[in-house]
Amino acid sequence: MTTLTDQFSAATKANFEAQIALLSQFANKTFEGVEKLVDLNLKATKSSLEETHEAAQKLLTAKDPQEFFSLSTAQAQPTVEKGLAYGRHLAGIVSTTQAELTKTAEAQLAEVNRKVISLIDEASKNAPAGTENAMSFVKTTIGNFNAGYEQFTKSAKQAAEALESNVSTAVDQLSQATVKATARGSKK
Repeated sequence: MTTLTDQFSAATKANFEAQIALLSQFANKTFEGVEKLVDLNLKATKSSLEETHEAAQKLLTAKDPQEFFSLSTAQAQPTVEKGLAYGRHLAGIVSTTQAELTKTAEAQLAEVNRKVISLIDEASKNAPAGTENAMSFVKTTIGNFNAGYEQFTKSAKQAAEALESNVSTAVDQLSQATVKATARGSKK
């Protein structure tokens, strides 16, 4: 039979190893997200430079001011649409990375919680007589903490979903307004 001290020592070591593993997973997921952002920004910058060069070449070939302004107006809508697409892609990368980090943290928390409950159950079996109330209090406290955390997580997910929905709606409305404004500008 192992002593309570040995059990806590083993649990502490396992918890420390789990925390190191969690930090490593967080670092990897974060790095993957940053890598996607860098790739997106490089592609967007390259595309923007090419399109700017093409647009400048077209503007230089304009024969009169009306043609110059007509060409300028024609460039506005695609530029805004590409900016909105970039924003959506950026939001998707951030959202995916955040979801992966949350999933990793939740899995880790569930495992730590399982181990703590197991350790408390084992400790309560070996606890001296008269400590039943204290062990019950610890179990209740952990149960309350878990319930609170689950409610917090649920609320945070709902808030993130609402924010994502609102941003998507705002981007769609901005896109529609831009299309209308560009259409009005090219009619003049």
